[in-house]
Amino acid sequence: MYFFLSYLSLTDVCFTSTVAPKLIIDLLVQCNAISYNGCIVQMFSAHFFGATEIFILVVMAYDRYVAICRPLYYMVTLNRTVCYILVVVSVIGAFMHSLVHVLIVIRLPFCGANEIDHYFCDIFPLLKLACIDTRLLVIIVITTTGMLSILTFVALVISCIIILSTLRMRSSRGRQKALSTCGSHITVVFMFFLPLIFTYVPMGDPVGDDKVFALFYTVIAPLFNPLIYTLRNTDMKNAMRKVWCQEKLSEGK
Repeated sequence: MYFFLSYLSLTDVCFTSTVAPKLIIDLLVQCNAISYNGCIVQMFSAHFFGATEIFILVVMAYDRYVAICRPLYYMVTLNRTVCYILVVVSVIGAFMHSLVHVLIVIRLPFCGANEIDHYFCDIFPLLKLACIDTRLLVIIVITTTGMLSILTFVALVISCIIILSTLRMRSSRGRQKALSTCGSHITVVFMFFLPLIFTYVPMGDPVGDDKVFALFYTVIAPLFNPLIYTLRNTDMKNAMRKVWCQEKLSEGK
């Protein structure tokens, strides 16, 4: 679990760094400009790290399933080599996903307004600026990113239900520890995926209120992920308590 948590934390930092620094600078100096190349790089980076986080959350759900439902096979099923392979596959899948969006955008002709109705470069605001009919491209984006988000979210919820149903046969201590671990994962999944689904599966105007939803999965969710996993995990709380007590004893001496 901690192996995948470390990569999730790294992805969170990179994901937020693609959006938050530029947003803060724009708010401070009131200079809301970005070059075309910078916009493409920002869009690619945001989708790359966002998709990587999605795949790592799926891998973490599988990790929890094996650890709780098949504990005797855990070290064989998820040895260190398999863990590295899963992370590499997640990165490759995210790269392919991001590349598709870049290839869509770089082929678009932009001949009108150059003001993006968003706080960072995303696929829907850029499609809105194109001088051609982009309805087919919108459907492609919804089919790729939107359906990926929905199917992943449903799969994660089903895995959580299977794990929770398995916990009924466990001891109270084991059930409490597993619930603590799964509870943090479920919280992160809901915080990240629900705004993502509302953004990339629009019911009406694709660029409506998605700036609010995007703020959740680009800044707020990655910000709270370390706190959620720390405060909901029993091992982490015990370790923090031990460190806190040692510091108190040191101060007393």
